[in-house]
Amino acid sequence: MDLVIRGVRVIDGSGGPSYRADVGLDGGRIGAIRREGDRALSAARTLDAHGLALSPGFIDMHAHSDLALLRDPAHEAKAAQGVTLEVLGQDGLSYAPVDDTTLTEVRKAITGWNGGAPGDTSVDFDWRTVGEYLDRLDRGIAVNAAYLVPQGTVRMYAVGWDDRPATPDELTRMKQLVAEGLEQGAVGMSSGLTYTPGMYADGAELTQLCRVVARYDGYYCPHHRSYGAGALQAYEEMVDLAREAGCALHLAHATMNFGVNKGKAPDLLALLDKALEAGADISLDTYPYTPGCTTLVAMLPSWAGEGGPEAVLARLKDEESAERIRHHLEETGSDGCHGVPIEWDTIEISGVSDPGLASCVGKTVQESAEARGEAPWATARRLLIDDRLSSTILQHVGHEENVRQIMRHRVHTGGSDGILQGHKPHPRAYGTFPHYLGRYARELGILSLEEAVAHLTSRPAARLRLPDRGLVREGYRADLVLFDPDTVAAGSTFEAPRTLPAGIPYVLIDGRFVIEDGSRTDALAGRSVRRTPA
Repeated sequence: MDLVIRGVRVIDGSGGPSYRADVGLDGGRIGAIRREGDRALSAARTLDAHGLALSPGFIDMHAHSDLALLRDPAHEAKAAQGVTLEVLGQDGLSYAPVDDTTLTEVRKAITGWNGGAPGDTSVDFDWRTVGEYLDRLDRGIAVNAAYLVPQGTVRMYAVGWDDRPATPDELTRMKQLVAEGLEQGAVGMSSGLTYTPGMYADGAELTQLCRVVARYDGYYCPHHRSYGAGALQAYEEMVDLAREAGCALHLAHATMNFGVNKGKAPDLLALLDKALEAGADISLDTYPYTPGCTTLVAMLPSWAGEGGPEAVLARLKDEESAERIRHHLEETGSDGCHGVPIEWDTIEISGVSDPGLASCVGKTVQESAEARGEAPWATARRLLIDDRLSSTILQHVGHEENVRQIMRHRVHTGGSDGILQGHKPHPRAYGTFPHYLGRYARELGILSLEEAVAHLTSRPAARLRLPDRGLVREGYRADLVLFDPDTVAAGSTFEAPRTLPAGIPYVLIDGRFVIEDGSRTDALAGRSVRRTPA
């Protein structure tokens, strides 16, 4: 063996009882497991792991590291958490497939998520297809990555920013782009149905695209049309759509937010249980925190986004259009804000692109407005214009009881939804996985440690249809985490969101240490993980 990990408590990812064993790694895979009393293993190197637990590497089912993996070789935000695989291309917006025009537009649209605005040279955008992007990852990245074809980008490519039904030729082109992405290795398709232009697609259009996904045995991962007013109806729409298309469904960051949904997690879970009992293939992910995180421009009504980022800025600068936007935001509830009238005291600015606007970071829009002696909309409007739509926000609209109930569900998996941009990012980007283990398993007992590990490993591996990941089994890939069950905890907080976790001294990918003795090595052991043909 290349390495033997001795005397470790194996939490194998199945959800079953842990056990003590020596685990041998050889050639990037788990070569042998010897329980106490079995014949000893010999190796070139031995690691004494008494007091530590060994689990499969954690799989982040909802990541926004599409550019961070290329820009930041260390990628400690995820590697230090024990994440060995991230799923990219989320919320219907990412960087492949594109042509030159679409790439420029999508870079503008999601600068707040990923950076990479036009003019940013920190990443060489030397790809256009899904396959070329995955090939770019294969040059060496910190952790492994899978990819979802982003439906909003596909619509941008084929239709543009128009709020209208796709023509038959445009629909054919979108179906072709989705099929090509899946053939090139994508694991499914995502949507962002509160983000333009993906939200302009109606159910019939989405069903046609999901039929393509089903043909390739992929899954559909929607950020659906509302997490606020009408949330249950929005979930039901996705369940019905997936059933009609015959497609597996994975519900992105499956929360129940805003005052209208306080205490309504059981209603969502009852809806899912009914569909599961009828034979639906459904899973979901959540992060273990109550606030959400997105861009400030995402709050605007969908009509304001028609035409793309430059058209949005023009509307914000026009007094009549700006007043119409304000009316939708504050009085009727825009579809961008999930149908709920916006509460400016819940909208905290977490990041800006223009350093001259840094004084807004860490304050709610309400607080900044009061300091300036103006209405909150005036502050928000100025920020949107001056920062060219790049400002990110924390939205404090969640409910702890909903978070706890949903994470217990039998199809639940973990996803950080971690946006790494901004001066004050959401702590979930650096803390989701140790927070599950430390706070919700050890301290609160919402899940047992064995259950929590299963939610973060084998369940997502099953959704991704990965035959050799997600469990500690002989022959499986040596993507592994060693952590201290007594001390593992998120270091990140809302006050210090980039603090690394405690109690995770070793992380291995492909049998190579990416975290060793609590420090990042120089290993770039990650590669793309491509759809396994059915």
